[in-house]
Amino acid sequence: MSPLPRTRGPLVPHRPLADLTWLRVGGPADWLFLPADAEDLGAFLRALDPGIAVFPMGVGSNLIVRDGGIRGVVIRLGRGFNAIRVEGGRVIAGAAALDAHVARRAAEAGVDLSFLRTIPGSIGGAVRMNAGCYGSYVADHLVAAKAVTRAGEAVTLAPADLALGYRRSTLPEGWVITEAILDGPRADPEALAAKMADQIARRDASQPTKERSAGSTFRNPAGFSSTGRADDVHDLKAWKVIDAAGLRGARRGAAQMSEKHPNFLINTGGASAAELEGLGEDVRKRVFQNSGIELEWEIMRVGEPAPDGGTS
Repeated sequence: MSPLPRTRGPLVPHRPLADLTWLRVGGPADWLFLPADAEDLGAFLRALDPGIAVFPMGVGSNLIVRDGGIRGVVIRLGRGFNAIRVEGGRVIAGAAALDAHVARRAAEAGVDLSFLRTIPGSIGGAVRMNAGCYGSYVADHLVAAKAVTRAGEAVTLAPADLALGYRRSTLPEGWVITEAILDGPRADPEALAAKMADQIARRDASQPTKERSAGSTFRNPAGFSSTGRADDVHDLKAWKVIDAAGLRGARRGAAQMSEKHPNFLINTGGASAAELEGLGEDVRKRVFQNSGIELEWEIMRVGEPAPDGGTS
């Protein structure tokens, strides 16, 4: 690998990634870069050999890093990218700001972005994946996003530029979202606080929030998130087809599909990335055999398997 550009933020070689993911698995990145600010990020990418792969990583809430790690540079945004400010009905949030923090700050200012309160992860990932729940999605609220391209150019993207769909966007590979501008309806702060408290209580009652998981494992075959309403239909929900295939609580090594919510893949302690991903593939195969439905991963799986094909 050719020498890497000089940076102001830390640039760490051979950095293990397991402690940076919610599932606590994954081998090392060739390099981990924590840019000081958007200018540091842009300068680094402009000077970086175009042949070196770049992987932007949020807080690791929706990610399996394979046991062999990631070749290239992993970019993780930190303190220089987590500011949140409210201007009228608009919320401007750095990409590293946690979704829950954005929802709370917005609510304090009387702006309803409450759907973000129970979504794990940070705003950059929420934009990239068009995160949503209770019938609301980032696409419904996004005004614009700022990003740095793989070539180091700072750009502003309109929602149409990202072609946001269910758990999808067309953000080009290697581009790093740095900020998002969101808008929401005005509402009473106390009412929003109560609404979010109710959402958290309902989430904790139905999801294994105390376990090591990465949120929903598979996209809903129906093509939309749970609405949270009493008339919600579950026939084409991922949890329902997994349960119907008899896979609630299924295990592979220390990896398990949650007994509480069968669309949550959990690390019960010491699981490898290979066990977690392998269990997910077992589930996809069994569900297809049982119902003819082909589940799509919602969790991103990146990197290489361990050199021996097993666990590292």
